[in-house]
Amino acid sequence: MRVITKVMLGLMLVLAVACARTPPGGGGYGAAPGPGANPQLGDSQPHEWRAGHPYGHDVHGIDISRWQGDIDWARVRGAGISFAFIKSTEGADHADPAFQRYWRQAGQARIPRGAYHYYYFCRTGAEQARWYIQNVPRERGALPPVIDLEWTASKTCPRRPPAYEVKREASVFMDIVGRHYGQRPIIYTTVDFYRENQLGDMRAEFWLRSVADHPSATYPGQRWAFWQYTGTGIVPGIRGDVDINAFAGSSGDWARWLQTRLTR
Repeated sequence: MRVITKVMLGLMLVLAVACARTPPGGGGYGAAPGPGANPQLGDSQPHEWRAGHPYGHDVHGIDISRWQGDIDWARVRGAGISFAFIKSTEGADHADPAFQRYWRQAGQARIPRGAYHYYYFCRTGAEQARWYIQNVPRERGALPPVIDLEWTASKTCPRRPPAYEVKREASVFMDIVGRHYGQRPIIYTTVDFYRENQLGDMRAEFWLRSVADHPSATYPGQRWAFWQYTGTGIVPGIRGDVDINAFAGSSGDWARWLQTRLTR
């Protein structure tokens, strides 16, 4: 009887470990740790993926703003985070109060980092480009600039201009910022904004938000460099939920991408 009990307990233990390490259905991190290329990463609200999941990608990174609070960058790097996009500016008169600190600390941790600008539709692209340049250092080894294009929920700027104006002014921003940093900005966008403004014809690399399914399903035919696949990620060194992103290619592709896309 004791032998049978021990055998049963052993089987239960094996099953428990297997369940903790195996993604459900279409794949997904458990609360933490999870499976995949970065087993220390997790998701507080995992779900099944229909068209493909992000967990087999070699290269993962984060995007952050002041709301992440104090960050232990050594732990973040130790968890396998390969890059960080940090909010720098918004509109033409707001700078994220944590940007300079995060920028310095991420650099000290030797995590490649770039700065993203949250675009407002009540100021011109030129005005916002000047504000970004005023606040983001031109630093050798930084990731390309990012323009975040999505509809804002701002009470002070509820405006939604037509698609031709959106793309015209965003292109002005990208041209000015691209000349200054020597790298054309990446476009971050959301599913609804992309569709409503037909962004696929813009000359840029894309960073796509798609937290419910693979970008191939939500942005059919659109090539992308980065995929923001969750807003409820778990990363050691960061308290609370954080956005996690995957790079499109392999580790080798990432090394080659950095060689061509870092600020020089």
